[in-house]
Amino acid sequence: MRLEQLQAFLAITDSGSFQKAAHKCSVTQSTISRQIQSLEADLGFELFHRTSQSKLTVAGETLLPRARKICLEWQTARQEITDLIAGKQPELCIACIPSVCAYYFPPLLQSFCHQYPNVQLRVTSLGSDRALKVLKDGLVDLAIVMNNRFLTASKEMVMEVLYEEPIEVLVSVNHPLAEYKCIPWSELIRYPQVIFKEGYGMQRLVQNQFDQTDTLLKAALEVNTLDAFRGVVRQGELIALLPSSALIEARFDPSLAVRPFFINNNGSVNSASLTRQVVIVTTQDRLQIPPIQYFWNLVCERIPKQIQKVMS
Repeated sequence: MRLEQLQAFLAITDSGSFQKAAHKCSVTQSTISRQIQSLEADLGFELFHRTSQSKLTVAGETLLPRARKICLEWQTARQEITDLIAGKQPELCIACIPSVCAYYFPPLLQSFCHQYPNVQLRVTSLGSDRALKVLKDGLVDLAIVMNNRFLTASKEMVMEVLYEEPIEVLVSVNHPLAEYKCIPWSELIRYPQVIFKEGYGMQRLVQNQFDQTDTLLKAALEVNTLDAFRGVVRQGELIALLPSSALIEARFDPSLAVRPFFINNNGSVNSASLTRQVVIVTTQDRLQIPPIQYFWNLVCERIPKQIQKVMS
């Protein structure tokens, strides 16, 4: 059974004759007849009494409401896809790591809403692993995450690097490590830490650094918000390794201190320190949709400039 057969069936039903249905469908009467004959062969029943009025048989009466529903669903689907390609989608869903969500998104969201006032923005703050999962599951349109080539390297994914930033140490202003201008790794590892929960790229990055230096990460507490990090570290006992973009508010907090660190390995100093790369990711098909493409370009243009301004 094919869609054009059902459309021919409905055209005959609505017009009352094969001839009028052929005119309505812009085909010959013989084409309409073949489509109905093929449909009747599939069903095993005649659909019309072959009279001048093309009256429906019992089988035809049974098929009619379902044929209308199938054709209506097809028309609706075609219209929705046409609207989607034309940029008339009802919403744009974004998953984003907390630091970008908190500091760099607000002006972008205003620009997007001005350009697409009828598209509702939905922004969810998630860890990188979870954000990529919901993107692959089709629950969001875009994800801004910490780069992980094992998670972003697939044929359907499109990725653009936004920026790279150093990882620094957040401590209480009264913590012993606050006395250092640049904290030695050998001193940093002595203290217990508050870390991101599992599923956040930063947790994996920090753990990998400890593994590579054959040192033990003393993870005392797991949290998942920047407010929680500042609140816990402010108490004076724990420290945290966080990216620079997550430490903007902490730098203006007199009860907190932010310090770089270096890794001294067998007397040689690695001055490059630890960094993370932040990327924007979507799928090839989504990037063809105007609102998604607009937001992608907006992020790629604006966020690196904002980062440069903050770092300078």
